[in-house]
Amino acid sequence: MKWSLRTKILSGYGLILLLLGFLLIMSFTNLQTLGKASGAILRENYKSIIAAEYMIDSIERQDSAILLLLLGFREEGGRQFTENIPAFTQWLGRAADNITIQGEAELIRNIQRDYVEYLNIYEQLVEQTNREQLSAREFYHETVLPLFRQVRQSCHELRELNQQTMYESSEEAQKVASRSTASLLITGGSIFVLGLFFSFLLSNLIVRPLNRIMEGIRAIEREDYDTQIVTSSKDELGRLSSDFNNMIKQLKRYRELNIGQIMAEKKKIETIIHTIDAGIVVVDTDARITDINAKASEILGVKEVEVKGDHFLEVIGEEDIFEQVKKAIEQGSRFPSPGEDNSFSIDEEGNTRHFQFFVTPISIRTAEVQGAVLLLRDVTQFKELSQLKSEFIMKASHELKNPLTGLGMSLSLLKEADLSALKESERQLVISAEEDLQRLRTMVSDLLDLSKIEAGKLPIEISEIDVGVVIDKTVSTMNSQGQEKEIAVSGEYPEDLPRVLADANKILWVLTNLVANALRYTASGGYVKISTENYGPYIQINVQDNGDGIPYEKQAHIFEKFFQVKDSPGESGSLGIGLAICKDIVKAHGGVIWVDSTPGEGSTFSFTLPRAAKDEN
Repeated sequence: MKWSLRTKILSGYGLILLLLGFLLIMSFTNLQTLGKASGAILRENYKSIIAAEYMIDSIERQDSAILLLLLGFREEGGRQFTENIPAFTQWLGRAADNITIQGEAELIRNIQRDYVEYLNIYEQLVEQTNREQLSAREFYHETVLPLFRQVRQSCHELRELNQQTMYESSEEAQKVASRSTASLLITGGSIFVLGLFFSFLLSNLIVRPLNRIMEGIRAIEREDYDTQIVTSSKDELGRLSSDFNNMIKQLKRYRELNIGQIMAEKKKIETIIHTIDAGIVVVDTDARITDINAKASEILGVKEVEVKGDHFLEVIGEEDIFEQVKKAIEQGSRFPSPGEDNSFSIDEEGNTRHFQFFVTPISIRTAEVQGAVLLLRDVTQFKELSQLKSEFIMKASHELKNPLTGLGMSLSLLKEADLSALKESERQLVISAEEDLQRLRTMVSDLLDLSKIEAGKLPIEISEIDVGVVIDKTVSTMNSQGQEKEIAVSGEYPEDLPRVLADANKILWVLTNLVANALRYTASGGYVKISTENYGPYIQINVQDNGDGIPYEKQAHIFEKFFQVKDSPGESGSLGIGLAICKDIVKAHGGVIWVDSTPGEGSTFSFTLPRAAKDEN
C-alpha cells in the first residue's frame, strides 16, 4: 500500500488528536464529579449550619430578654423575647426542610419539643414575676435556665453534626481531585510520549528527503550539476526529489548551451562601455566602482585598473554627484530630475572643461536595485558656444541701444510737430513705428538683462522684504490690463505671512512677467490669482489662471531661452526669454520655479523664496 505524505501526516496527527480528545473527555468527567462533590458540601450542610447559628443567636437574645424581665424591665424584656420567637421558628423550619444527615432529624425534633416547652415555661415565669420577684428568680434558675441550655446545646450539636459532615465531604472531594489529577497526569504523559514519538517519526520522514534536496541546492550553488538525489519514497517528497533531479539535468544542459552566449553578451556590453564616446562609471549598491571606461578615466585623471573596488567618493571628489548616485541606488529613480543642475567643471592646467552627468539605477527584472551607472558627457564646446552667444547678444544689444534711442528721439520730435499736414495712413505709420520701436526696446532690455544674469553681473540687493507689499503692488500695476480684457486680477495672503530674503524690485519683475503671461493666454471673464503658502524654510508664491493651459509635451521646455508656445495666441514681438529670466532671477535668490498646467483648464506658475532668519521657525 502506497501512503502519500499527506496521509502519513494526517494519520500520525489524527491519532494524537484522538488521544487528546480522550484526555479532554476524561478531564470533563472528572471535573463534573468534583463539581458535584463540592456542590453537595454547600447544598447539604451549609444551610443547616447557618440555621443553627441563627437559632443559637435568637434563643440567647430571648434569655437576655428574660434577664431584663427579672431586673424589672418588663416591657423591654417582653418585647425582645416576643420579637425573637418568629426568627427562631423560621430558622428551625429551614433546618427541618434540609434534613440530609443521619441523626439530624432526631436533633431537630428534640429542639422543637424543648423550644415549645421553653415558651410555656416562659409564660409561667411571667406570671410569677407579676406576683413575687424573688420566687420568679428561683424559678428561672431551677427551671428556665436548664431548659434554655438544653435547647442551645441541641442547636450546637446540630451545627457540629453538619460541620463534621462538611469536613468529611471536603475530604472526599479532595480524594476525587487527587484521583483525577493522577489519572490526568498518567494519561497526559502517555499522550505526550506518543505525540513526541510520532512527531519524531514524521519529522524524519519529511526532513530526511528535504535535507537531501538542500544538499542538492548547495551543489548547484557550487556549480556541481552532476549531483543526483537518491530516494526510495513514493510520496510527494519522492516525486519532488525526482523532479529536482530532472531540473538539475535541464540546468546542466542549459548551462552548456548558453554559457557561450552569456559570455558573448557580457563581452559585447563591456565593449560598448569601453568604446562609447562618453565617460561611464558603474558602481554597486555600496557605491564602490565595479567598472570604468577609458573616457571616464581620462576625464577623472585616474587609471582603470587602480580604481576598481574603490569607493566612488574617493575617486570622484564631487559630493553633489555622489549624493545623486546615492539617491539613485536608494530610490531606484534616475537623477538628476528635469530642471536640476547637472553640470560640473574640472580645471586642467589653466583650462576649464565642463561636463554634464546623469545617474541611472541598475535593476534586473525584480525591483531590486543592483547599482548605478554614471554617464559623463563633455559639454565644454557647447558651454563655450553658449558663452560666445551670450557675449554676442550682449554686444549686439548694446550696439542696438544707441540707434534705437536715436529713432525714439526722431519719432518723438515727429510727433511733437504738426501731424495735421500728414495723411491718415502716414499718421498710422508713425504710430505703428513707435509701437514697434517700444517692442524693440523691450526686447533689447530683456536680452541685456538675460546676458547680465548669465554673466553674474545683474545686481541683486538682498534684504528682508514683505511679500504682501510686492503682491499688492503687482496687482495694482496689472489691474488696468486685466480690466481691459475683463479678467479679474487678485492677490491673497495671510496677515502673518513671514518676511523673505529677496530683492523687491526683481521679485516684482518676476510676478509682473508671470501675471502678464497669464493675462495673455486667458480669455475674457477669467481670472488671475496670486497666492502664497508655507513651504518649510521657504515661502511659495503661486500665480494661477484658468486660461488655455500649456500642452504637456511643451511644459518641460517652457523655461528654456527663446522657447515659445507657437500654437498659443501669443502677442507678436515676443522673444520667449521672459520665463528664462524669471528662472534665473529665482535661482539667484536660492529658490526654484516650476509650472503645473492642464491643457484647456489653466496653469499655475510657482516659485519659492527663502524665509528671513528670524521667521524660519
